[in-house]
Amino acid sequence: MNKLTKIGVTALCGSLAGIVSANAGSLSVSGGADMSWTSNEKGVNGNPIGMGSNVGFTGTGELDNGTAFTLSIAHTNKAGYSSGNVTMDMPTLGSLIITQGVSGTGIDRLDDMMPTAWEETTGTGLGTGIRTVAGVSGGAGFEWTPNADMLPEGLALHLAYSPRAGGGSSNDKATAGSDNGVGSGWDLVVQHSGLVDGLNVFAGASDIEQPSEDAGSTTTGNRTQYAYGATYAINRITLGYQVTRDNLQSSGATATSYYENNIWGVSFNVSDDLSLSYGNLDSTRQLTNSTSVASEAESFQVAYSMGGASIRLAESSVDNGSYTSTTTNDRDGTTLSLSLAF
Repeated sequence: MNKLTKIGVTALCGSLAGIVSANAGSLSVSGGADMSWTSNEKGVNGNPIGMGSNVGFTGTGELDNGTAFTLSIAHTNKAGYSSGNVTMDMPTLGSLIITQGVSGTGIDRLDDMMPTAWEETTGTGLGTGIRTVAGVSGGAGFEWTPNADMLPEGLALHLAYSPRAGGGSSNDKATAGSDNGVGSGWDLVVQHSGLVDGLNVFAGASDIEQPSEDAGSTTTGNRTQYAYGATYAINRITLGYQVTRDNLQSSGATATSYYENNIWGVSFNVSDDLSLSYGNLDSTRQLTNSTSVASEAESFQVAYSMGGASIRLAESSVDNGSYTSTTTNDRDGTTLSLSLAF
């Protein structure tokens, strides 16, 4: 081995040691208890009592090069495994998240950005069947977020990628099985809160590979999604409006061509403990045969907190739920929730 090779190997080993050597870390547990009573008119109710355990495990540590890493595991709904991810906070490059289909990454964070006292318009326990946007969050992948000092003030950027956007999540040294005919995909999200005091504008795009149209497929190209909108806070009031669209690129005779949503909301903080909100989501399912079905959901919510306890009430309704133009899918629902933090 010549001298130059020896120097190169020594430098490489030193760099790897700095990367893989980790200082002692810690593991913490947090959680709470959510209890709810949900009553849906004109629908099958069953037992109205619900519970979410909301237990989360967070492990943290730091490498010799200053990179901090965090393992997050969430257990919700009677302690069922919900999601897990590893975040690497790199001093000069930003954060890199390795996700297992975690919602709230990529364009999925923009599915409903409207101000609310408690939950999204479609997330209060009333099954609406409305489709928004999710991007590559359905499959395990990566998301990179640059450090704030790498971008203009108030600007945030998120870039997500999944090698198989339609596949599930797998254990270590394993694969997730079928990819459901879906290839790789990427999401790009931009948010800016530095243009005007109280104003937050956002936009996102997604592109997911699909098989070209052949004997076994009716897709005509990649599946694309986008979202854009803004929220504006002034005094105790916050207003918001946004648009989302999911282009399925199908040529089937009665298949869905796209879903398009117009969403708006307003919230009012009566005090530090009491808040009110109203949200409305108008969704259209466009078929390839030029017919369409409109579905509309709305929700009025009240939330009150006192110490570690929060009481929330949602009165919600949906017309033409699941894009079915019959009155049998017009439903109203009431959800009362008590949350206790520990």
